[in-house]
Amino acid sequence: MYLTKKDHPAHSGHLSDCEADLPPEAPLSMPVQDFARRPADRQDAPLDYFGPVFQRRMYLITGSFLLGLLAAHELFALWGADGIDIVDVAFFLLFFGLFAWISFGFLNALAGFFVLLARGRVVEEPAVPLTLPRARTAVLLPIYNEDITAVSRRLESMIESVHAVGAHALFDFFILSDSHENAFAGEYLAFRRLRAHAEAKVYYRRRPHNIARKPGNIADWVRRFGAAYEHMIVLDADSLMSGPAMVRLATAMEARPTIGLLQTVPALLNGQTMFARWHQFAAALYGPIGSVGLRWWSGTEATFWGHNAILRVRAFAESCGLPELESGLLGGHILSHDMVEAALLRRCGWAVHMVTLSDGSYEEFPPTLIDYAVRDRRWCQGNLQHLQLLRAAGFHWVSRLQLLMGASAYLTSPLWLLLLILGMVEQLRGNIEGTVLLSSGWLLGLTAILLFGPKLLALLTLSFDQRQLAVMGGWGRVLGSTVLEVVVSVAAAPVTMLSQTMAIIDILRGTRSGWMPQRRSADGLDIREVVGRYRWHVGLGATMLAAVLLGVPGTIWSLPVALGLAIAPITVWVTARADLGRWLISRGLFLSPAEQRPFERARFGIDPIGGLAPAQLAIVNS
Repeated sequence: MYLTKKDHPAHSGHLSDCEADLPPEAPLSMPVQDFARRPADRQDAPLDYFGPVFQRRMYLITGSFLLGLLAAHELFALWGADGIDIVDVAFFLLFFGLFAWISFGFLNALAGFFVLLARGRVVEEPAVPLTLPRARTAVLLPIYNEDITAVSRRLESMIESVHAVGAHALFDFFILSDSHENAFAGEYLAFRRLRAHAEAKVYYRRRPHNIARKPGNIADWVRRFGAAYEHMIVLDADSLMSGPAMVRLATAMEARPTIGLLQTVPALLNGQTMFARWHQFAAALYGPIGSVGLRWWSGTEATFWGHNAILRVRAFAESCGLPELESGLLGGHILSHDMVEAALLRRCGWAVHMVTLSDGSYEEFPPTLIDYAVRDRRWCQGNLQHLQLLRAAGFHWVSRLQLLMGASAYLTSPLWLLLLILGMVEQLRGNIEGTVLLSSGWLLGLTAILLFGPKLLALLTLSFDQRQLAVMGGWGRVLGSTVLEVVVSVAAAPVTMLSQTMAIIDILRGTRSGWMPQRRSADGLDIREVVGRYRWHVGLGATMLAAVLLGVPGTIWSLPVALGLAIAPITVWVTARADLGRWLISRGLFLSPAEQRPFERARFGIDPIGGLAPAQLAIVNS
C-alpha cells in the first residue's frame, strides 16, 4: 500500500491533521491551574482520614523514623563518647535519614506481605462475566519517533482483545503523534493499514509542534475532543492492555463517580536482553508485595505513573492544566507530570486509587543500562522539579509525601555517596575504627534485614500461588534466579548511584535533559561506546581500589562500591546482550509469569527473541 497525493493529509492543507482521520471536534475547557491558590470549586474530600488509612500511614512514618533514630543512636553510642563536631553531626544526620529511607521500603513490603498472607492461598476461580460499561472511553497512545511497526502490532492486539469481549463500539483508539516530520509518512501508512481492517474506531493526529511534550500532547487532545468521552485510558508507546482489563477499569469508574483516576500496576513483558530479563524477573517476584503495600496505605491519595491508567476526562480537564514553572534550574514545563496531575486531581476532591489487576496491564523495560540511564536522567530532572511544588496551595499532605518520595528516590544517590565520603573522613580523623559496625551485631543484623527482608518476604509469598511458582520455574530455579539477581544488583547499584549523582550535578549546572526517542530494543552494545560513557565511573572506582590496596584508613568499607564502579563497563556490556537473555531462559532463569498468559502469547506474540514462550513452557512442563 502506497500513499497517493489524495491519500496524504497534506493534500487537505494540514500537514498534521486530516478531517477523515479524526472524529468531529468536541472541545472541552482545560484551564491552567494556579499552584499558589486553592481551586474555588473544590469538592468535598472523598474519605475521612482519621480511620484505618491514617493509622497505616502513621505505622510507616513513625516506624521509619524510630528505626532510623535507633540505628543512629546505636552508632553514636559506639563512638560519640569523646564529643562531636560539625562533621560528626553531618554524618549522623545523613545516616539517620538514609536508614529511615530504607526502613520505609521494608515496612511497606512488610505491610504488603501481611495483606497477601491474610488473603491466603491463591486458587483458580471461574471467570466472572464482564459487565460492559455504558459510556465511551478513548484509548490514547502518545508516540514520539517510535518503531511504528511495533506500536501498530501492540495497538492491533489491544483492538482485537476489545473486540473479542464485544466492547469495540465503546472504545475509540487515538494515535497521538509528536514525531518529527521525517517519521510522519511511515506512521500515517501504518495507521491507514491498521484502520483498514480494525474492528474499532482508530484515529491519528500529529502535532507539528510538540509543545510541553507528552502532557501537552494529552492536553491538546482533551481540549479538542475530550467532551465526547467520559473516560480516557492513557498508554505509553510500549504499553499493552487486554480488552477485559480495559472493560473492568471503565466499569469501575462508572460504579464510583467520585474516582478521578485508577492506576494499574503494569507487569513487565517482552524483555530480550539480560538487563531487561533481570528487571522483568525482579518485578514479577518483588513487585506484588511492594505494590500491595503501596495500595494499602495510599488510599484515595495514590500516585499516577503516566500510563496504563484510566482517568475521568472532565475531572482531568478541570483539575490538571499544567502551568510552566518559573525560570531557573528547575523551571520550564513540568517533565514528570504524572505525580503532579494525581496531586491536582486530589486537590479538587477526586479520589486517586491504585488497582492491582491479576493480569491484562503490561509495559516493557529499557533493554540496557545506558537506555535506563537516559530515561532516568529525564525523570530525575522532572522529579526534582516537584520540590518546588511541596508548598502548593491545597495539596493533600499525602500528595506532598508522594512528591517528596519521588524526588528522594534521586536525592538519596548523592547522599549515599556523601555518607561514604564522610565515613572515610571520620576514620582518617581517627574518630571511628573500620570495624565499628561489626562491634554491633544488632545494627549489622537490622541493616541486613532491611536490605534483604523484602526479597525473603517476596519468596515466601510464592508459596501462596502455586501457579505463579510453576511458571517461574519452581523453587530451584526461582532461588537460583534470586541469587543471580542479588549479584547483578550489587554490581549495578554503584553504577546507578554515580550516574544519578552526575545527573543531579548536570542539572545544577543548568543542563537540560532534552527529549530523545527511546530505544526499545537492543542486542548488545559497542564496547567503545560503553567505556566512553562510563569512564568517570571507572576512574573513581580505580582510585578507590588503589586506596584500599594501599591500606589508606577508612577505605575498606568502600570496597564493594569501588569494585562495582571499576567493572561498570563490563556490567553494562554483558547485561545488554540478548543472546545471554536467551541463554538464561533456556536454563530456566529469570522467568516471569506474564509471558505465559493466553492474551500475551497469542496476541502480543513473544517471538522477537526466538520462541521465548515455548522455551518457558518446556521448562514448566518438565
